[in-house]
Amino acid sequence: MSAYDEEETPFDAYRERVDRPLTRLFMEYGTDRLGWFSAGMVANFVARMASLVAPLVLGTAIDAVFPAPEQAGEFSLPIVPDAWLPVGQLPQFWFSVTAIALAFVVTAIFTWIYGVTANLFAHGVMHTVRVDSFEKMQRLDQTFFDDKQTGEVMAVLNNDTQNLEMFLDNALMNSLRLLVMVAGIAGVLFYLNWQLALITLVAVPLMVGFTLWFMRVAEPRYVRQRSAVARLNTRLENSIAGMELTKTTANESFEVERVRKASKNLFDRTIDVLKLTYLYRPGMELLAGVSFAVTFLVGGLWLTTGTAPGPLSGSLSVGDFVVFLMLTQRIVAPLAEVSNIVDQYENAKASSERIFGLMDIPVAIQDDEAPVALTNPDGRVEYDGVSFAYDDIMADEDHEAETVIDDVSFAADPGEMVALVGPTGAGKSTMLKLLMRLYDVDEGEIRVDGHDLRDVALEDLREATGYVGQETFLFDGTIADNIRYGSQDAPMNEVREAAKAAEAHVFIQELDEGYDTRVGERGVKLSGGQRQRIAIARTVLQDPPILVLDEATSAVDTETELAIQRSIERLTEDRTTLAIAHRLSTIRDADTILVLEDGSVVERGDHEELLDEGGRYAALWNVQAGQIDEPAELSGD
Repeated sequence: MSAYDEEETPFDAYRERVDRPLTRLFMEYGTDRLGWFSAGMVANFVARMASLVAPLVLGTAIDAVFPAPEQAGEFSLPIVPDAWLPVGQLPQFWFSVTAIALAFVVTAIFTWIYGVTANLFAHGVMHTVRVDSFEKMQRLDQTFFDDKQTGEVMAVLNNDTQNLEMFLDNALMNSLRLLVMVAGIAGVLFYLNWQLALITLVAVPLMVGFTLWFMRVAEPRYVRQRSAVARLNTRLENSIAGMELTKTTANESFEVERVRKASKNLFDRTIDVLKLTYLYRPGMELLAGVSFAVTFLVGGLWLTTGTAPGPLSGSLSVGDFVVFLMLTQRIVAPLAEVSNIVDQYENAKASSERIFGLMDIPVAIQDDEAPVALTNPDGRVEYDGVSFAYDDIMADEDHEAETVIDDVSFAADPGEMVALVGPTGAGKSTMLKLLMRLYDVDEGEIRVDGHDLRDVALEDLREATGYVGQETFLFDGTIADNIRYGSQDAPMNEVREAAKAAEAHVFIQELDEGYDTRVGERGVKLSGGQRQRIAIARTVLQDPPILVLDEATSAVDTETELAIQRSIERLTEDRTTLAIAHRLSTIRDADTILVLEDGSVVERGDHEELLDEGGRYAALWNVQAGQIDEPAELSGD
């Protein structure tokens, strides 16, 4: 087993718990479309039954219409009363022509109906599954996304839902068509000659046994193949997203090798499946071909010798023999298709396990049964004995969570700014993420306007909080669209005012298409400082009572930073602001500065008070002011 097979993804633990995934798929998503499914089944049945009419009428015509009158057999058809059938060879001939033509017309019409209804059913299920999967992904805790399994999620939303559509549209319908064809043909053959029918259908039990063996052996191989697809997607997504880093560090060959290993893993898993498939498909075709050959041998001897071979008895007409050959040939194709059906079934089963594995991942951060609504919040924020340790969705009793925040308390009133400073890994960004309930505290409480965050409606909380992070994300779209994100109905004049407040209006106006300029995926067409100013404008337009600034000016030059600081000062006048800053000059006017180290508050006060103490903050300030060398324990942010 390769190293790739040994890696456990966030889906695996939940996928393994999914019971009867395809049954669950139909029960949860198929019942609402039962009408389309039933219409498809009825149309499928009618079309398959109509397709049996032509060979049956032809066989009857061979025995009753075409021989000389004195040698003609009886003109009769199954189910049809003899009183409805014409008398005389010429009327019987025209009846046969008409019946065969009508049978083809009925087959075509109901095959079309079957195709339309089957596709409406299958694509409807696929659409709903994809949207539900994406909706569930939106509700998953931030912990899930910390694992950065983007390729896994994309495999579920694209590849796995496509596999379900193929199964529902092709495999499921074809399997029902196969059952109808086999049952219908078997019924006709037994009606014509039950002895020869037993010989013709003797291969069917062998095919069933061969299929059951194939499904049992192939299932784990399909599971490994689907996981390999997801891992390759993850590797490709990461490599493309990090293309700039790859080029600037001359690591192209390293990335190619990583993709080569992931692709080779998928190649090996696919070959494992194909080895079985290439054994199974020819084996099924061989059994079906043997059935046809044996029918031709026994029936041919029966007709040429005039006596029933071996233990068989009775007579066999030329017309019945022709019907046997035609219907046996008809049964060969659907039986040979069992391999495709099983192939799609196993793919769909593995995919549905992954889909429901995603659906079954528990969501810890969600609204209380009766959440408190934040109506016109003032924005008072209180941290009361807050402690937090990172965990992940794959944690078990042997997993030791990493403590990040340890017994932190402070309060911020509307119009006040609380700034957080400290070295990298001190827990500053985590403190702010706890306020937005991207994670839940382990101990203590965070309150907004006196309400525990866990009691407040999530949507209300996040609408009341404006966030500007150190890693600015823009969607592929226009600048105006990105500023409006979160305030989609805002008129254009408000968009411009927000851009002016964020010192972004001037550079936007200088672009060829102004506010209609497309920023590209992740905003790649703009500089870091431009992206950051658009993110600030987005928050300005949102007009929240609480501002969260996580190094909001980290990607801008000094001149732009001063301009943005002026706009931030105006924004924070009546708002509660929590800010992290690498440049201490940007938060020197904060009402309270908290110095964090290893998740604990080691100093607190305003700028002048902390300088007078001569502690860690004073040392860091002196470093940035260029007065002393930087102490190692405070380097970075």
